[in-house]
Amino acid sequence: MGMSTGGGGSSLNNEINVTPMIDVLLVLLIIFMMIIPMSRKAIDTQLPDPNPQPAQPNVNPDQIVLEVLPDDKYAINREPVDKKELFNRLKSIYDPRPEKIIFIKGDTMSIYENVIWAMDQARGAGVKVLGVAPK
Repeated sequence: MGMSTGGGGSSLNNEINVTPMIDVLLVLLIIFMMIIPMSRKAIDTQLPDPNPQPAQPNVNPDQIVLEVLPDDKYAINREPVDKKELFNRLKSIYDPRPEKIIFIKGDTMSIYENVIWAMDQARGAGVKVLGVAPK
């Protein structure tokens, strides 16, 4: 609200002073422009090729597949391994290997906790890349 001085009569000015409101809006705009790029988070993922090449009939013998079976049973390339010996067996397999890649295949009846435990054991044994085998 403004007031005029001098002159012949006093009249009040009923116009809203929008300058402070514009200042506040510009400050908020600048704050949001700074915060939004910093709040973005990303997860690195590798998506399958949309145009896959025909599958080769030969299976790579260097691939290691860890199967998580029901009732706390595990198998490495279809060879049964005791739960207590899983870490030592994986460690002995992956110590001499230059490529530290494993594929984990969980049975539909196995507990999710056992699959995660097997992944942790593989990471502890030195595996760098964990792949999940498709159905």
